[in-house]
Amino acid sequence: MNHPHQDNAGPRHRTARADAHRVAVLVYDGAKLLDIAGPTEVFAEANRLGADYRVILVSPTGADVTTSIGTRIAVDTGPDIQPAPRTFLIAGGEIYPRTAVPRDLVDAAQAISVGAKRVASICTGAFILAAAGLLDGKRATTHWKVAHTLASRYPMIRVEPDSIYVRDGTTYTSAGVSAGIDLALALVEEDHGPDLTREVARALVVYLQRAGGQSQFSAPLQGPPPRTPALRRIVDLVTADPSASHSLTELADRLNLSPRHLTRLFRDELSTTPARYVESIRFDVAKALLDQGYTATQAAERAGFPSYESLRRVFARELEMSPAAYQRRFRTARRGESATDRATPS
Repeated sequence: MNHPHQDNAGPRHRTARADAHRVAVLVYDGAKLLDIAGPTEVFAEANRLGADYRVILVSPTGADVTTSIGTRIAVDTGPDIQPAPRTFLIAGGEIYPRTAVPRDLVDAAQAISVGAKRVASICTGAFILAAAGLLDGKRATTHWKVAHTLASRYPMIRVEPDSIYVRDGTTYTSAGVSAGIDLALALVEEDHGPDLTREVARALVVYLQRAGGQSQFSAPLQGPPPRTPALRRIVDLVTADPSASHSLTELADRLNLSPRHLTRLFRDELSTTPARYVESIRFDVAKALLDQGYTATQAAERAGFPSYESLRRVFARELEMSPAAYQRRFRTARRGESATDRATPS
């Protein structure tokens, strides 16, 4: 298989300038392919828009590796990289949350990190950073399924299990595989600003970019689906039409249940109240509408919030920012906007 980064980013396809931004990606047998391809494609797309990243794939021995799906990837070099990379990324894989990180991977991570200006992990790559001692005393995240394992195995790390990505100084960690794209977009924005990064996101047809502190979950996906048919019906009703009236009494009437019984079902199975569940669905809808370019007032109305102020309170509680601030930083550029129109402050 060719490098996932060769198109406009790899050393075989172009000669990088001496001052090119070198990005080293540590890979190994069993690394998840999307953890490698997703972030490196962001850098490759940035190159097509005027950036100058040189992505280098590194393995502990310099030998080629086999990914989690059995695809073989050619590697550029071992961990003795000269000159040192400015950015160092570690791909994740399912193997190392289950087993101890081997010494050669630990040594490679430590060696490459010495000269790097910033160090980052994708998904369970955080376990390799942690084993190398590079997360001690820092805030970090990883995939929610193994966040508890990371926290218990490495008690010196302050794990934030619900975040998409976390920055602590010059160290970055991210959640599941798609969050690696969010993290790479954030790194490109640091280097080249929001305008170029919006164009990268548009070319890749992804949002620019989800907030690092945003939940890894969409509200309807948190936890297992309800066991009770009545609750599954409520979930379907609210998700299908969040702007409709969904008071406790109305929801109970639709299912011929008492409000007290319905409240107990929500508490026992979803650990929330009917009102809070409806609010969480509307919050997700409002974020999507802001991403699409609707004003905060329009988003509040279409998502079913009684007023802009009620939407603002939920944003302040969940994201510690206003709807307008969220939109300025994270909405997708709309079709037909000029570069000047899209130049919103970060």
